[in-house]
Order: sequence, then C-alpha cells, then structure tokens
Amino acid sequence: MIEGDPISRILYIDLSRRRFWVKERSELFSKYFGGTGVAIQILHEECPSNVHPFDPKNPIVFAVGQLNGLFPVASKTVAMFKSPLTGNLGESHCGGRSSIAIRMAGYGAIVIKGKSETPVYLAIHGDEVYFRDASAIWGIADSYTVGRIIRELELGAGVRTIMRIGLAGEKLVSYACVVTETYRHFGRLGLGAVFGSKKLKALVVSGRRSIKPGKPKLYREVYKEIFEKAAKLPLMRKYHELGTAMNINPLNRLGGLPTKNLKTARFEDAEKISGESFAERFLGRRVACAHCPVSCIHIAALREPYETEPYFYRTKMISYDYELIYALGSMLGINSIESLLKLIDEVEALGLDAISTGVVLAWATEMQEKGLISEKEVGGLKLKWGDYENYLKAIRFIVAQPNEFYMDLAKGVEYAASKHGGLDFALAFGGNEMPGYHTGPAAHVGYLTGSRHSHLDSAGYSVDEKTVTSGKKLEAEEIGKTLFEEECWRQILSSLVVCFFARGVYTPEVVVKALNVLGYNLNIEDLRGIGREILKSKYRFKVREGFNLEKLRIPKRIFEVETPHGFFTEDFVRKAVKVYRENVEKEG
Repeated sequence: MIEGDPISRILYIDLSRRRFWVKERSELFSKYFGGTGVAIQILHEECPSNVHPFDPKNPIVFAVGQLNGLFPVASKTVAMFKSPLTGNLGESHCGGRSSIAIRMAGYGAIVIKGKSETPVYLAIHGDEVYFRDASAIWGIADSYTVGRIIRELELGAGVRTIMRIGLAGEKLVSYACVVTETYRHFGRLGLGAVFGSKKLKALVVSGRRSIKPGKPKLYREVYKEIFEKAAKLPLMRKYHELGTAMNINPLNRLGGLPTKNLKTARFEDAEKISGESFAERFLGRRVACAHCPVSCIHIAALREPYETEPYFYRTKMISYDYELIYALGSMLGINSIESLLKLIDEVEALGLDAISTGVVLAWATEMQEKGLISEKEVGGLKLKWGDYENYLKAIRFIVAQPNEFYMDLAKGVEYAASKHGGLDFALAFGGNEMPGYHTGPAAHVGYLTGSRHSHLDSAGYSVDEKTVTSGKKLEAEEIGKTLFEEECWRQILSSLVVCFFARGVYTPEVVVKALNVLGYNLNIEDLRGIGREILKSKYRFKVREGFNLEKLRIPKRIFEVETPHGFFTEDFVRKAVKVYRENVEKEG
C-alpha cells in the first residue's frame, strides 16, 4: 500500500446505538487489496450464521479498492450483505461517484450494523458522521425526489455520493435496489430491502483527501497505458457509442435473446428496441462514472405532454442499458421505446431491480396465459405480452402488495413459483432471476455456479459466443474449469475495484504493473492464487448459510428453447456444475 494511505481505515456505524468508530485493518487491505476481497472477510466476521437478512445483526459492508482514485475505470464500490432474495451471499457493485467519495473521505470500507428506531439517513463528511432524522422523507416513494431533497440539505456538491432507496426498499421487496447519483445502482440481490429493514433511507459520503503515489514516474507511465487503452480499444469505443444496448441486435440474430419468459430466444421486434434505435431517436446524453474516460452510461430524453395542459411538455432523462431493455422489453414483449422507457422510469423511481422485476412479471404473464392464476389474483389485471399499461400497474402493485399474490411476487420468482406453480418456467438460478443471455450451456452454468448467480461472475455467455463463432464443440468439463478460473480472476478485479467493462484493459500484466506502483511485488500466478482464495472464502460463506451446488433447481425451460449451440441437457449442465464444485472445494 502507499505510505500514509487511509485505505486501511474501516468506519463502523451502529444504527441501534447511534455510534461510530474507526478501526485500522492494514492486514486485510495489504493481503486482499480492498473491494470484494476485504468485504467477504468482514462479512465472515460481522454476520452471524443463519441470521435473517432483515435482522439488525445483518451488516452492510461497502468496500473500495486500492486502485480507486488512482487509475482510470477503477470506479466501482462493492456492497456485501446477506441477501433477502436468496437467503445467502449478497454482493452488488456500483459506479457513479461512490468509490471516489468513500476513498477521499478517508476509508477503505464502511460497515453499517444495527437498526434505527426511527427513519434515519447517514451523512459522512470526512471524519464526521451525522445521524439525520429522515422521518420527513420516509414514505416518499420516488427515489428521484429523495435524491433532490438530500442534494439541497447536504454539503459536498461535486464530490459526494448519495445512495438512497425508494418505496420498494421501505416495503422490503426482496429485490429492491439502492440508487446512487440517479443513474447508477447497487441493483441485484436486495440491498435496498436491507436498507429498509434498518430504517435507513439514504447514505451520503463526501471527502476531500488526496492520494500521492510513491513512484510518480512509474505511476505516470502505467496511468498513460491504461488511459490510452480505455480510450482507444474498439470495444471501449462501442461502450461509449451505443453502450451495452448494442447487444440487442447481435444476440437476437444469434438466437440468444430471452423473449416472453424465454418461450423463444428471438424477438420479432428487436430492431425497434435496439441500441441503434435508442441512439437514433432518444439519446439525450452520455455520462461517465468518476475517473472514467469511457462514458458508457446512456441517457434517453423522453418528451411527454402534461395531462392537463395541452401543448406543454416535460422531458424526462432516463438511463437505459442492455439488461433493462431485455428484462422490461423483450421478456415482456414490449416493442415500443416510449413504453419501455416508462417502465424503466417507474422501476427506477420505486427503487426496484429491473432484471428481477421483468423476470417476475414475465412468469406471472405466462401463469395467467396458461390459466394457472386468475385475474383476481393479479389485482384485476389481464397481463399480456406488450401491454405496457398493465405492466406499469403491476410494477406498482409489487411495491404496494395489495394481496397475497403480490406479496409473493415481492419475494422473487423462486418463492412465488414454489407457492403458485410454474417452477418449470420460473427463471431463477440460486434464487436470483435470470440475466439476459440464452447463448448456450456455459451461460446457464455460470448463473448456477457464480457466487452472485450473475452473468458478471464468470461470463459464461462470452464462452458460448466465442465458441459459436469458432465452431468449437463445448465440453462440460472444460466449461466448469473455464468458468471457475475466470471467476477467480474477476475476484482480483472486483477487489481493486475495476469495472468489468475494462477487463480487456486491466489484463493480468497491467494489474501487476499497477500494483507495483503501490509497492507490491507480485506476479500473475500470485494474483491468481489470491483470486482463488477470495472466491473460496465467498463459497465457504455460502455453504455456511446452507448453499449446496448439487441441490440447485434448474428451470426446465432452458432445455426446451434452442440456443446458438442448439439444445443441451440437464445431465450436461450437472456435469459442468460438478467440475466447478470440485475446483472450488479443492484444497490448496
């Protein structure tokens, strides 16, 4: 670590007693760098075995890494907690200003424990921590409004992060998210609900420290190399031009775009909601996370008339990306960008995870289509593919929970299907709703085995896509081993904490150079060993909390719909999962 770097300071906050204190944990940060590596160690220490996710003893851990604030595209914060959606490890990453704000406030991690008796928001300004009364903003459904109010009340404009929940978090929806800087999120696995369970409406962090590398000449050389790659690599340019929405058309052509609850993997109207169509018709501006030259955040400008004033219009700025277009677009048969943006806007305002929301509604639509649930159970709605108005109402019902069915939907598709039927087409993996890739067996093995059950754990979809174009036949053993090794490496990136979009920039060789600036003398094999240790630590936490790879439910729907690799079997997937498990459980 850099001499005098405050990265090893951990801020502990007890909401129950309204106390805070700081511990110096240099041994954690020197060994695991920060981010995921440090967060999982703290979770082992602070989270009691088998605690309920809404118990005050369930901690929230925010951790940043040693490259945050020093190098481009090292722009993420890791959050860890016990997930109310899966009942197991919760891990979510977020960009925006969060990592720089925490780093410059003088901390490598923030640990929030306990539960406030009354609504509260936390304001951390450098060494000072304030417990602000949030009674006036508790109950405000709209996360946009909460953000605007706090911006007027708190210091630190331009250098602060504002994390907050909407009504979904207050209502303990198991996949409620935490919104930061309006357009970024701790999206998956229900951190917003954990905030709500603690009566924590928001968290503001600001700081004005600076970091001075000890090897300025080497620092400049490595910085320039990383910056130029981030600015000039073709893939990074595509992230800037179209963003991840660029995936819609290629995946649709491949036959890997989940559509209408994965009844098919091609959407006849994909072009209408493609990244190109968004850019041509609605792109308002691009935004970057702090210390990132790429600007991959794409904001649509939606012009709407006021209902009571003819010829008067308002323009809403709404962030979009591939996963949102998939989950609230093709999965629901929505073929209009205007309709899709209205659904995204509602999800954003209420503070829901868009992927889980879309998958839950797609399952409910098919359940109603098959006559397995009645119109009465769905609150008088007739859910139909492409009917955005009823989906808009259903999103609000998930948060309001007017009856038992919506209370069940608010706990995720795995829970709802276990009560109401339709498990064969309930698209959840380890309890987490399916991401937007039906590219072949490796994608689904990745969802099952990944520590977060996310496409970003081990990029199985990438294995599928590369082998489709090469014509190579996928083997179960190779899939299991490849995904394990990739997820091990990603633990290094998420400990530093580097945006995964820049994984082609931060190659193992570049990471070794960047760490040398910080005084480390490590080689690539050293890093891979640390990555394996971090992944195994996460796996141990999951097993401690009852996780069992062999007992995972696999939705039968994924075997019924052809992929770019054709059809595959449950036996094939189980073999690949077994290989992954053997690797993650291997000693040494």
